[in-house]
Amino acid sequence: MEETRNSASKIEKEEEDNEETMAEIEIWNYIFGFSIMGTVKCAIELGIADAIHNHHQGLMTLSELSSAVGCTHPSYLYRIMRLLVHQKIFKEKPTGQGAIGYTNTPLSRRLLRRGENSMADFILMESSPMMLAPWQCLSNHVRGISNNSVFEEAHGGDHLWKYTAENPGDSKLFSDAMSCDARALIPRVIKGCPELFDGVKSLVDVGGGNGTTLRLLVKAFPWINGINLDLPHVASVAPECDGATHVGGDMFEYVPKADAVIIKWVLHDWNDKECIQILKNCKDAIPKEKGKVIILDAVVDQSKDDKYEGVKLMLDMIIMAHTNTGKERTLNEWDSILMEAGFSHYVINSIPAVQSVIVAFP
Repeated sequence: MEETRNSASKIEKEEEDNEETMAEIEIWNYIFGFSIMGTVKCAIELGIADAIHNHHQGLMTLSELSSAVGCTHPSYLYRIMRLLVHQKIFKEKPTGQGAIGYTNTPLSRRLLRRGENSMADFILMESSPMMLAPWQCLSNHVRGISNNSVFEEAHGGDHLWKYTAENPGDSKLFSDAMSCDARALIPRVIKGCPELFDGVKSLVDVGGGNGTTLRLLVKAFPWINGINLDLPHVASVAPECDGATHVGGDMFEYVPKADAVIIKWVLHDWNDKECIQILKNCKDAIPKEKGKVIILDAVVDQSKDDKYEGVKLMLDMIIMAHTNTGKERTLNEWDSILMEAGFSHYVINSIPAVQSVIVAFP
């Protein structure tokens, strides 16, 4: 009996020691974790993934990579690549000539500036001074010390939309980041829910930025006439799009008439009252008989095996830091605002993405 107790005590002590060791490692990861984002941003700005992608063998030595990205300090580039290889963003492979080269991975291909699945612009936005500054004020917001939103406190009283309106460079950064998401998300919507667009001859994208969402949808469903609604300073610089027109306006005031409305990653920026107003305007814009509002947004706690749940919870913190009173919503919270906005019913389709496809009917 005494031997059993000693053995159990030893196992318990080993578990405690292991927890302490893991805690020691993990706390350093929190202390220095920002360096990974900073290094990835540097890699995007240097064009490392693009250089490797464009190389005829897709495998580059340090010397070749240094020359391609204009690096005058190869030792610095080596240290950058050492971390990014450790993070499994890039891979090391033998070149066949007794040297080691670097090659892309599915992850690093998302750092390509023009890649199909590129998220480079999204990373550049989230690592920009505009988006990093509010994190310094988050605790004041939680304590209620400031009456302003986190973003307003960080940027002299300007909310995100006013700030981007007055700073064209940051406005473009934001639009480009949303385009990244559209290029990743919309093909999955098209593949998973193509029937949503059957019989839809006109479609309004509310808050559609530079029109990437409509550009993808009109290409897939050429019978659709698209209308891209966004704030005037966004719509006025949006590139021309075959099959779609850009309209400057305010979604709180009106939404152009159409067979259907699509609204991607917009409602999570606003509180319930504001969302209900936007949704009412969307409902007023569509036919009562066959109209629909297609909402592409996250649903928190959707299922126990949701691989994206951790991402959704991080996104909720992003929204807390960057908007006034927005949030990621649970199913019950979505139900509440949709019913309050006057919709008769809705369905939710899951796709392999952070967002779900919520389809609301008048």
